[in-house]
Amino acid sequence: MTSADAGSNPNSNPQPQTLRERYLQTIEQIVTRILTGKQIISKEYIYQLLVEQIELGTSEIFEGCLSETIQGIEREIASHTDEVKQAKLKHKLNALAWIQTALGNLQDERQAVAIVNATIDRVVTAEPPERLNSLLQALDPNQERKLDRAQIELMIKSLQSVANVRLQPADFEQLRQLSLGLDRGLQALPTLEPHLVSWIYESGQQIGFGGATENGPWSLWAQQVTKPLTKSLFQAIGRQQSISDITAAQGSGDEGDWTELAIVLQSIQTALVAWFDAQMYDRVWGQRMAFSTLITFAAIWSELANGIARATGVNTNHRDSIAKACFQVTLQILRTAAQRPNFPLYGGIFAAFSGETLRDTLFYFDLPLKQVAGTQEKGRLLTILGYSQQTLGQIERAIALHQEALEIANRAGDRPCEIANLNHLSRIAIGQKDYPQAISYSQRALILARQTGDKLGEANALTNVGYSEVLAAHAIDQMDEEIYEQNISYLDRGLKLAETLEDKQSLALCYHSLGLAYLTIQQPEKAIEYLQLGTKAAQAVGDLYLQGLNLTYLAEAHHSLEKNKTAIFYSCLAMYQLHQIGAKEWRQSASLATILQGQLGHEEFEKVLVQYRPNLLPAIGVDGYDYLPQLLIEYLKDRSF
Repeated sequence: MTSADAGSNPNSNPQPQTLRERYLQTIEQIVTRILTGKQIISKEYIYQLLVEQIELGTSEIFEGCLSETIQGIEREIASHTDEVKQAKLKHKLNALAWIQTALGNLQDERQAVAIVNATIDRVVTAEPPERLNSLLQALDPNQERKLDRAQIELMIKSLQSVANVRLQPADFEQLRQLSLGLDRGLQALPTLEPHLVSWIYESGQQIGFGGATENGPWSLWAQQVTKPLTKSLFQAIGRQQSISDITAAQGSGDEGDWTELAIVLQSIQTALVAWFDAQMYDRVWGQRMAFSTLITFAAIWSELANGIARATGVNTNHRDSIAKACFQVTLQILRTAAQRPNFPLYGGIFAAFSGETLRDTLFYFDLPLKQVAGTQEKGRLLTILGYSQQTLGQIERAIALHQEALEIANRAGDRPCEIANLNHLSRIAIGQKDYPQAISYSQRALILARQTGDKLGEANALTNVGYSEVLAAHAIDQMDEEIYEQNISYLDRGLKLAETLEDKQSLALCYHSLGLAYLTIQQPEKAIEYLQLGTKAAQAVGDLYLQGLNLTYLAEAHHSLEKNKTAIFYSCLAMYQLHQIGAKEWRQSASLATILQGQLGHEEFEKVLVQYRPNLLPAIGVDGYDYLPQLLIEYLKDRSF
């Protein structure tokens, strides 16, 4: 046979089948199997066929072939009028839809595996001091594709079986610890999960994390875990002990212990946030509590970072590695909080904190916020922390925070945040009796709010304009009723707008401002009406600071009406609540209570307290009631210096 004859034989030198041709053939074969019905075909079976047939990294080619086949069938259906032929083609199209679903599942699984493999590679190739940090980066909930439980379980297996000739025995031991930590964290969850939100339903429990109680969530969770690091942390928080001090004194476990803690804390945090966000009967309350939960957990990690950095009994490299990892988790949670759509630009973080806890939280956030770039998230976080600093009497610090937040918001084009900081600076200027500055800030906020359509910012700006104008007129004894009516009209407009928006935080501020305005112009009855509404509104949003201020001025309004017994009740209640959150204004209430005690006499004053004991106990408890005389003594001592 000649070479020409050999070349003419189609079977002598067959052309290799391209990947596209093979995939088109595979699709046709699967469709035929489904339609002939000679064997039972399930979606799981189709999935396994695709696993066997589609080579790694080529699923997009298969997807293109499948799309081409589907489009071809759709064109045939459109071109045929024969109903029988159309029915057969539609059956074929349904079979292709099964393949399409299975392909999507396969692509998701392979992408998940690819993410895990990339994560393992980053952890293994990282320098030993960076491995824990690298692993916790992979657990960051801000990632576009957050690792799920199945991926973490795959990571555990991969870390246990990793083989690399460049690794030393110490490296293998470190990777084993990280793997064990992940595994222990997952194993702890089934025991914890039934108790994550059960404490909320317990009788007499206050929702929040600010009180020391053996029946609170942390003590309950401590009973469900066994590892010393996690257990001691939960116990310390439950007793309101300093996390930082305890961590510094006790040192740390191995990196596996910290990995386990990260899994456990993130699971508790996620469950609580999801539960609060799901409260449809009061979405505003639920979202506020979800935000407070995030801030609480960020504070915990921040204190852990601070504590381990001070642990002198720990190897320097090991200590620095863990401190850096804890610090990173703090930033991750802060970023999650700052990205929430319901970010409380006009509220504090008092629902979850009180007293020393609030002061420690603000202190420990200083370092993370200093190291974050001037992003929109940082500007928003500085806004609420600036507001919180006002409660502690740290006015210069509050001004600095709001000024920095204002600059960041301006650069980032975050107009609601910019307007909020102008409003906060206006309120601070009012407190400093710098009324021209207060008016200037509030007018800038009002103009910008109207330009951008920020109704919430406008409501707060109107309130600030009216309040600062009333106080400015009063400061120069300009008692023209027409002027006061004009200025109070700003407050009324702000109130109506806040009512329309159903924004409870702004409502609380409007009521408070109207109450003070009427108290300023010596209309105490009208002031009491608004201050009582303001107290309820502040209580509804968990703003203990504003609630305490309203109670303070309610005491003063009743005192001006010579209703001294009621004034004693409000002044003592305000004194205790403001002292609990570390607000300097507790002394203002204590001053009035001391004056009333002097006017009535010690014995009569005690009788009034006993009379109002049933009203005080639900608000401050037995311990709070018993502490009232001690607070008055403390105030008198402070005043004597």
